[in-house]
Formats: sequence, C-alpha cells, structure tokens
Amino acid sequence: MPAGNRHLTVAFVGAVPASQLPELVAIGHSSGRRAFSLRFDVYEYWPKPEVVVAAARVVPPALARLWEQLHRDLAALHYALTPKRLRPHVTLARKVAQAPVLQAMSPFDWRVEALSLLRSDTSGVESVYTVVDTWPLLYDAEKQ
Repeated sequence: MPAGNRHLTVAFVGAVPASQLPELVAIGHSSGRRAFSLRFDVYEYWPKPEVVVAAARVVPPALARLWEQLHRDLAALHYALTPKRLRPHVTLARKVAQAPVLQAMSPFDWRVEALSLLRSDTSGVESVYTVVDTWPLLYDAEKQ
C-alpha cells in the first residue's frame, strides 16, 4: 500500500453525487472535534475484504466521540453507513487471497490532527484517494 494512500476511515458513505458534496463538507466544518493519538498494536488478516491491516485494540475516547458524531450527522442525511461498529485500522495490503502468517507487531502511535473527506477510486490495480477537503482537529490545552 503506497504511503500516500494510508488513512483511517472513520465513516464510509460510498458513492456520492457531486450535488451532495456540500452537505458532507458542512459536516466536516462542524466544530468541537478533538485531536487524539491512536496506538496500532496488532496485525490482522480480514478474509472477506482480503486485506492485511494494522489495528488498534484500544479506541481512544476522542475517536469514539468523533465516530459517533459523524455517524449521527450522516444518518440524519440518510446515508447508509458501513461498518456498524468502529474497528480502527490502517490497510497495509489488499487482495490477499490467503491468510498470511502474521508476525508480532511493534506498536506505533499515530497522532490524528485532521479530518479529511476523501474520494476513492478503486477501479485500478491500486486504489487512488483524492482529498476533497480537510479540517483541523482541536487540541486540548491541558493535555499538551
């Protein structure tokens, strides 16, 4: 997976007509979302999508709040969202037909400082992600 394609999906809405992008951008502009760190600590193979991921076993409260708020806002606009539960991960390899032998992982932390709306094109050999808009997440002064 190319480094430029690495991302953490917080809400997947699927194909959206260009006429509906402004309502998604408006959700992104909502205030009060907080920056957070996420610790990826295990490799996993997911057979149905045929992917290998780095996963986070612990969900930080700020990520849980962000996920819940985005899902509420998007559901209010009648988007059918998948998945129905939060499983923080970064996809490392796609189209892995057979489960590999996964090694132990040295945990790493990822500081999440922005929320982006991405357009994805998965029709080619490699997925291509294009940033539509990005919004910074707020810092808690007492935690810095």
